[in-house]
This record gives sequence, C-alpha cells and structure tokens, in this order.
Amino acid sequence: MPVFSFNDTLLLATILLSVGLAGVLIRRNLLFMLMSLDIMLNAAALVFVGAGARWHDAAGQVMFLLILALAAVETAVGLAIILCLHARGRPTLDADTGNLLQG
Repeated sequence: MPVFSFNDTLLLATILLSVGLAGVLIRRNLLFMLMSLDIMLNAAALVFVGAGARWHDAAGQVMFLLILALAAVETAVGLAIILCLHARGRPTLDADTGNLLQG
C-alpha cells in the first residue's frame, strides 16, 4: 500500500511547480532562477515517479533519470554563463545584464 496517493503526489508537484515558476518570474538573480528551474524540473520528475508507481511501470523511473540528467546539464550551462559574465568584468548576478554577452 503506497504511503502517498497519486493525488497527493500531483498536489505536491503542483505546489513545487508554482514555487519554481514564481521564482523564475519574480527573481532577477541568475542563481535563484537556476534553482527555481531545478525545482520545476523536480516537480516534473515527481509526477513521472508518481505515475510510474501508480501504473507499476518502470518508464516513470527512466524519465526521472532523464530529467535528473537534464537538470544537471541545465545547471552546468547556467553556471558557465555566470562564470562567463564574471570573466567579462560584470560580476553581477542580475539577469538583465545577460544580453551583454556577445560572441
């Protein structure tokens, strides 16, 4: 017998997705935006794991691993952009300065 029902999983994923979306839309700090994107990806992964557990299908766990890899790549690219901004003499995490990166 599962501890959490599928509806509980969907509710938690919805809350996590809302928190992540609010973080992306409200915050202008690049680090907070990266963390918010990770929260949103974790919400999607939670739905896949919950659906896999509900229908006894291993595809949910496989999708979780793919989302985990995608989150790691997204974090690496985001941190590379932050380091590139820092190397060009703009040691700020404000997202509006990102449009100054050119070739």
